[in-house]
Amino acid sequence: MTEEMPEQGEIVMATVSRIMDHGAYVTLDEYGGMQGFLHIGEIAPGWIRSITKFVREGEKKVLLVKKINRGRRDVDLSLKQVSADQRKKKLLDVKREERGRTLMASVAEKAGLDEAGAEKAEEMLYAKYDSLHEAFMDMAAKGPEAAGKLPAPVAKAVAEVCSKIRLPSVEVRGVMEITNPRPDGVEIIKKALGSAAGEGVEVTYLGAPKYRLGITAPDFKSAERAIKPVIAGIQQVVEKKGGSFKFEREESKKTRAA
Repeated sequence: MTEEMPEQGEIVMATVSRIMDHGAYVTLDEYGGMQGFLHIGEIAPGWIRSITKFVREGEKKVLLVKKINRGRRDVDLSLKQVSADQRKKKLLDVKREERGRTLMASVAEKAGLDEAGAEKAEEMLYAKYDSLHEAFMDMAAKGPEAAGKLPAPVAKAVAEVCSKIRLPSVEVRGVMEITNPRPDGVEIIKKALGSAAGEGVEVTYLGAPKYRLGITAPDFKSAERAIKPVIAGIQQVVEKKGGSFKFEREESKKTRAA
């Protein structure tokens, strides 16, 4: 059990262990099950008729560290002072940490590592990354070599595990309306759309004269940077041959890592 204690103002994950009339005792999941106390006045705004309406034994809660007495190892916590954004971020961080642990366990199993070997491999990743989740996302995008020189069995296991990871991505898209009155107008439009070919670029026929253009990239900034020259290139080819071009944005889409 670690002797480390949380800092005042830190957002922590805790499990409700015992409910009293004046509050609830919890164990801090990230600090070796250290005990903390959630006073009834810090559970919710206003008068509370029943504590169990807000917290139940065995339930996990995202809490704010309000006060610490290091000498007595007491930790006072608050539920009502945790904002919706803080709660959402903490839950996401916990989910990513669990995912990272699961991926590391798969690597250890595939590489045939014992406990000491697994710890050594983990230390190598922590030497470069702040978390296992960050390490696996980077290695999934760039390959095991992104983490440095890993032992051959570990690198092979990492490559196999990372091959099954779906990286987060965003898609910016819109509808192009393209016309050309010339007899060879259809061929001109095909040529213009063909100029848009590239990794992450997708053109879908919606029915003349409309086509959907989508650009997929790791983040919105990269996607925006990629779509602008594609639009400009198509427009230039179309208008140079006497056609008309109009582009209307659609709502962007975002996918999470899996």
